[in-house]
Amino acid sequence: MQRNIIIQKSILLLNIFLFVGICCAFGQKDSNPKLILQITVDQLRGDMPGSVLDRLPDGGFKYLYNQGIVYENAHHRHANTETVVGHATLATGADPAEHGMIGNLWYDKELRRTVYNVEDSRYPLLGSGTGVDKNTEIDPSQAAASTDGRSPSVIISTTFSDELAMSTNGKAKVFGVSVKDRGAITMAGHAGKAFWFSKATGQFVTSSYYYDSYPDWVAKWNGKEKYKAYANTSWDLTNDISTYTYGEEDDMPYETNLPGFGVVFPHNFGGTDNRYFTTFLTLSPAGDELTLDFTKELIMAERLGTDDITDYLSVSFSSTDYVGHIFGPASLESEDNLIKLDRTLANLLSFVDEKIGLENVLIVLSADHGAPDVPDRMKKFGVNAGYFDINGVDTLAISQVIREKFNITEKVVSGFFHPYVYLNSDVINKYNLDINEVSRTLAHALQNQEGIAFAVPSVDLLEGKIADTELNRAILRSYNPKRSGEIYIVTEPYWYINDFDGLEVASTHGSPWKYDTYVPIIFAGNGLKHRIVFRNVETVDIALTLSNYLKIKMPSASSGQPLIEVLEK
Repeated sequence: MQRNIIIQKSILLLNIFLFVGICCAFGQKDSNPKLILQITVDQLRGDMPGSVLDRLPDGGFKYLYNQGIVYENAHHRHANTETVVGHATLATGADPAEHGMIGNLWYDKELRRTVYNVEDSRYPLLGSGTGVDKNTEIDPSQAAASTDGRSPSVIISTTFSDELAMSTNGKAKVFGVSVKDRGAITMAGHAGKAFWFSKATGQFVTSSYYYDSYPDWVAKWNGKEKYKAYANTSWDLTNDISTYTYGEEDDMPYETNLPGFGVVFPHNFGGTDNRYFTTFLTLSPAGDELTLDFTKELIMAERLGTDDITDYLSVSFSSTDYVGHIFGPASLESEDNLIKLDRTLANLLSFVDEKIGLENVLIVLSADHGAPDVPDRMKKFGVNAGYFDINGVDTLAISQVIREKFNITEKVVSGFFHPYVYLNSDVINKYNLDINEVSRTLAHALQNQEGIAFAVPSVDLLEGKIADTELNRAILRSYNPKRSGEIYIVTEPYWYINDFDGLEVASTHGSPWKYDTYVPIIFAGNGLKHRIVFRNVETVDIALTLSNYLKIKMPSASSGQPLIEVLEK
């Protein structure tokens, strides 16, 4: 009898040990993180951090790449790789077809006008003098907005941050911060609070969707006018120019020469009386530095990560995007910006570690899109590349096709809002034409133009009349019937439109090609063990992984796969 009892106790102990072992193997967490910190770097192509990593001190990128779970083959899987599209995808785990943010601009067929993605006249900006930024030369899409009002109302899907707020019955604190309104608003979701930088005032602002008046800490921070500290200073190189890969290419003919800012170091900001003073700040690491300073104030004032309820903070750093547009991603300016961004990241992580402890914080870093190198650079290496002028399309040839096919001379195209051609429904209805036949005819004519790889009629997407290829699947994921145009245009690789309302920039993104879809995905902190993963993963996987990590409901339109390495803590 005693022998049987001993055997039974031994079996019980063995089962307990096995259970504990299994729990450890699958990373059972004693508690959820106190904070989810989601960092998005605008236009950070996946290879860019690695290009400077060996020259960086500890912290920042080195902490993430040496301590985190690094996915080396991560991509957006949609075709229109623009800022609001990528941010919304990261936030929702859904494709643009489902979350609805199909582009920075689109033509609203009910309102019969162009709309800017997060504009909302019902919720004006708070405060005086914070109206629509007039310094839109580097972000002209904002100029299309008919109002200074902003909200997340047009995002169709819930976001991870929404689900976190709902799972805690509104007790989780949820915030999004960025220089760009669309970078902050998308990530904060419908339930969070968003702040973004106003070039009109040099302050971080928000709209009446979020608050009736500014919290005291925001008013106090804005009152310090920290942007003025950059007056009559300049963006200087961090290190000796001989240490840079692009040190001998500081003055390239394709770089955008903005009067007063120039194309060579140092880049002077000028005084506060300079009309473009705050714009110049956003074209340099100063924009990220101001974002960091405001974020640190937010963490302290809102007491993020100080209780047992998981909070959420999104920080979207925008300078890499602006610098890439003006100088190109393979430029001395972009290289130095990465080095300075690394110090900004290190500062943020060190501050979070001090206030909350990185062991209590789950960090995820990614990007809204990548970027192509400048065509003139590509030509040096024998690659066919060029700038594509949408206004330079041979309209005479296209008009002739339309005239011969339908016997009309009126314009059937109402406008082009990247990447869609929108047809003029008034003309089409006037002549009782079949819009599907017109769109197919026009798409065929467009596809014969130099620089255009594909022109895909939306009706073919709806009716499943396209080949099942990776590129066509990406286009389909970007198509929303209520917001998309009648024809989707894809330019040839390394051919792209570089005209922003009359301003010619060095580089721009928005294609389905790999240089635009390739981004980093890194999870770190909260006890995660370092791993490098080379299988293909997608940005839609991030929101789903976060939801599974916290064991909460997934965003309503999410369609990714959980990243098992993160969940096997």
